[in-house]
Amino acid sequence: MSKPNKDDLIVIAGAGGFIAGALARRFHDVGFTRIRAIDRKPLPQWYQRVPGVENLSMDLGEKENAIRAVEDATEVYNLAADMGGMGFIEHFRVECLRSILVNTNLIDAAWRAGAERYFFSSSACAYNTDLQKDPNVRALKESDAYPAMAERGYGWEKLISEMFCQEYWAERGLETKIARFHNIYGPLGTWFGGREKAPAAMCRKVIEAKDTGKLEIEIWGDGSQTRSFCYIDDCVLGIDLIMHSDQLIATPINLGTSELIAIDDLVTMVEEIGGVRLKRTYDLGAPKGVAGRNSDNTFIKSVLDWEPNTPLRAGMAKTYAWIERQYQDRKAGKRVVQD
Repeated sequence: MSKPNKDDLIVIAGAGGFIAGALARRFHDVGFTRIRAIDRKPLPQWYQRVPGVENLSMDLGEKENAIRAVEDATEVYNLAADMGGMGFIEHFRVECLRSILVNTNLIDAAWRAGAERYFFSSSACAYNTDLQKDPNVRALKESDAYPAMAERGYGWEKLISEMFCQEYWAERGLETKIARFHNIYGPLGTWFGGREKAPAAMCRKVIEAKDTGKLEIEIWGDGSQTRSFCYIDDCVLGIDLIMHSDQLIATPINLGTSELIAIDDLVTMVEEIGGVRLKRTYDLGAPKGVAGRNSDNTFIKSVLDWEPNTPLRAGMAKTYAWIERQYQDRKAGKRVVQD
């Protein structure tokens, strides 16, 4: 498949956030000259703004805004969603479900505008939860989304939006791509406030403990839950590869690492990076999600001859260093990501 020309218009929805902001920077850095970045947050609240990019602040849940967003677009990337870690997903299911309005409006507008390709960021939360009740979970392959029993709220929104993408290809000929993200983390992501995921939360808690001298850490659940975590650089490369693969039209695919780790072991890793040991307490009533989840990368390796490969220890060291700088800047009264 031929990639777009460097002067074709690339539209990225959700670009005021973590992953889409990194994607906008990737396309800018490899030489694309026309990028339209969109997010409903006011511009000062965007996690990063890339020089030379057209930045629009508007809610794509409104049909008229979606139509405006995709004017003249060659490719459209939908990464816009209300989401966060398990604390947010479990407590704000309605907000998560409402993200379907964005995809419904945006995919229809992209088709009507004559866009060549449309990317949808799905999630491992779309997988059948009955397969994720044991920390020693077998890795989830793409077919495990059915029979459907997705996570309430966020997972169901992703699953039905995947179906929209498949039907717009089958019935209307819009080339769609679907990646199921597995816990993306890294610098320039959410690290406080309730929407952060486990890697950032653990880094912040360890940094706070060192700073305050209160050498304790609270862990949600009993620490036995297992997950795989995908570094942001691998994620945005994977998006690019998936979008431009002829073999992946309207075909969901995992985008994550297969390096499984227990939350307790993740805490130990962050303690080692931070050079500290902490007393652990466990909040068994806190949101903790499924018992185990891992990515089966058989399919992505067979199609792309590639899989996300940044070792968790290496990615966490970079993430910890970035959050530590953010923490110190915030403590000094400086503006930081999310403020």
